[in-house]
Amino acid sequence: MENQIENAVAALRAGGVIAYPTEYCFGLGCDPRNADALARLLSIKQRQKEQGVILVASTLEQVTSYANLHDLEHLEKITNSWPGPSTWLIPAKESVSSWVKGRHTSVAMRISAHPICLSLCTEFTHPIVSTSANRHGQKALLSAAAVKREFAEELDFIIDAPVGNATSASTIRDAVTGEQLR
Repeated sequence: MENQIENAVAALRAGGVIAYPTEYCFGLGCDPRNADALARLLSIKQRQKEQGVILVASTLEQVTSYANLHDLEHLEKITNSWPGPSTWLIPAKESVSSWVKGRHTSVAMRISAHPICLSLCTEFTHPIVSTSANRHGQKALLSAAAVKREFAEELDFIIDAPVGNATSASTIRDAVTGEQLR
């Protein structure tokens, strides 16, 4: 597995798009600082830029590179939900690209409990994009074999490992209001 993580991180650093297992399904990922990689990922997924993407991180420090956690009434609820399949819409720092946040003023972030997600973000030393591996509007793919069938040569690397035990996609909550949106 270590070799797969190294190869995936090398692909991320080279501006590539990868697929990797998460708690529920496979995710498509890239370096959120690389506009070309983000554009390619959204094209592969057939998703509009205005929707924004979720970022997955391995530490709270990585989250704060994109999100303003100051003065959030629900900060304890947020940190207690991590690591895990809980995504929070957190006020974005001014420096966050519209490729990441879309038309929103917040950035969608989570700290994963899946060991491969954690390893990827730890080795990459930065959050990565985490959008479900599927064409927009289609069902999320649950195995490396399904990802290979759907995306074949469109991806730079696919980590071949099982997804976690979650039975649905991550919840999405608003960090300001606490409201659950998904």
